[in-house]
Amino acid sequence: MSIAMSVDLKNLELPELEKLVELLGAKKYLAGYIFRYIHQQLGCDIDKITSLSKSLRTALAAQKYYISTFKSCRGIKSANDGTAKYVFELSDGNIIESVLMRDKDRLTACVSSQAGCRFGCSFCATGRLQFRRNLTAGEIIEQVYQISRDAGEKLNNVVYMGMGEPLDNYDNTLRAIRILAHPYGCNIGIRRHTISTVGIIPCILRLAKEDIHPRLAVSLHSPYQHQRVELMPIAARHPLDELINALGKYQHTTGRRITIEYCMIKRVNDSLDAARDLAALLKGIDAYVNLIEYNRHEGADYQPAEPARIRAFRDILIKSGFKTIIRYRRGRDIKAACGQLGAERIEQKIIDE
Repeated sequence: MSIAMSVDLKNLELPELEKLVELLGAKKYLAGYIFRYIHQQLGCDIDKITSLSKSLRTALAAQKYYISTFKSCRGIKSANDGTAKYVFELSDGNIIESVLMRDKDRLTACVSSQAGCRFGCSFCATGRLQFRRNLTAGEIIEQVYQISRDAGEKLNNVVYMGMGEPLDNYDNTLRAIRILAHPYGCNIGIRRHTISTVGIIPCILRLAKEDIHPRLAVSLHSPYQHQRVELMPIAARHPLDELINALGKYQHTTGRRITIEYCMIKRVNDSLDAARDLAALLKGIDAYVNLIEYNRHEGADYQPAEPARIRAFRDILIKSGFKTIIRYRRGRDIKAACGQLGAERIEQKIIDE
């Protein structure tokens, strides 16, 4: 590792920090002080790492190393269920959104992995936003830290289900998870991280070979290839039969249960035949099914499935041997529910046009 210019220390794993301080002529163990300052104390000012010598702090600054933060943060809290949405402005002016969800002693951050999204799922507001760029590991991590500061509590779960596709930003997402899970940092265990994907097969198979295995959630939304392509255009490149085969390989390698996410859309994918065909499709997969009530937003003509239909759909899956829950709407009044991130900007664009 050579000394580079303008490097965000928040992006670096501990072994990389150790190499860095050695290159600067300091003892390797001092990297631990930097790592703890950033990831336990949530600090952003190198000059305030007083456990380091003044000369090392000066050397870091001289080489243009820094600790990133966001330009601005705006928080909006739901009046209904305690959910909070955060709108962050990145250093380059791009906007991302994250969500804090409370459930008893479970405090979960739903974070973004990209500014915008390139996949254009028809039921998702984020998919209607132009893709801007991948987030760095530091930017993914900083969402967790900003939310934790605002909540005044340590978060104990992170789901990569915000804006963008985590596996389309594979390296930075995995780096963020490793850093957040490190015992010198937040120490949020690997099994308390969940990656949600539209089903990018090569990345799922790559993830199976990693030395860490966060929880995997797959957005399926239909048991039929033609319908899945209509809802999720990326499915044309990752056919359903090949995806199911990849999930089987992933499970065989990791031994981990897979979560299946299924957005319930009225008269689109909510038939009881679809429930039976979904159960048949998943036969042989150890799957946990989340049925998600569709959340309306401008720019999409879909309607949520009727509650009775969702319950009947669930019952068929349960009778087929799949643990199934209905994910009820949380944060809908602040457009923080599943599929709604970015909805305010879509609505403003429609008004402007």
